[in-house]
Amino acid sequence: MQPLPFRSRSYPSPAEAEHIHDSELEALKAGDEAAFQSLIHRHHGPMLRLAMSHVGDRGVAEDVVQEAWLTCLRSLDRFEGRSSLKTWIFGIVINVARARRRKEARILPFASFWRRDDSDSRRPTVDQSRFGSDGMWRAGPHSWDNVPESKVLGGETLQKVKAAIESLPPKQREVILLRDVAGFEAVEVSALLGISAANQRVRLHRARAAVRKMLEEYLG
Repeated sequence: MQPLPFRSRSYPSPAEAEHIHDSELEALKAGDEAAFQSLIHRHHGPMLRLAMSHVGDRGVAEDVVQEAWLTCLRSLDRFEGRSSLKTWIFGIVINVARARRRKEARILPFASFWRRDDSDSRRPTVDQSRFGSDGMWRAGPHSWDNVPESKVLGGETLQKVKAAIESLPPKQREVILLRDVAGFEAVEVSALLGISAANQRVRLHRARAAVRKMLEEYLG
């Protein structure tokens, strides 16, 4: 079962991805506007959601993403291909968002720092046995058995999922966005965020568990 109901895409094989990466990079470096527009179309939404996981405010997040795109354009000639283009771009978003958050924090009132616990040591939101070793749900809740598929995959359900993600603590939110929305692999997320593989798994499990709980309540 897929981790989130709106992630139902197919990804290219490693060989296909490498070919796409090389040809796209050549087009971008040559100033191909269509290639850049295609890049924006694929990544802008997940980039914005990732930025919001750091700064909270949508307007600020949009500024972060715009600055990230400008940084990409200015730095493209220096991109050496040691990672995928996508990983490089999202790494820029994270760096810009963190810098902006630090800047915003210096002007926030002291009371704004009294927020809910964002540690990774909290208990899972739902029973861990409901998940397999790969982090995926073993099966949907029994309460979903009589729910029409059109409702499970409908627009209102997707909005509920997005709302659940937005309500997560920032560290969990950025991991689930990178894994289940942007489609990064675990090792890529660990490298992007500078966290251990175990820490990445814990954050992802807690995030998926919270989203599952919300879906159980909504569809049950």
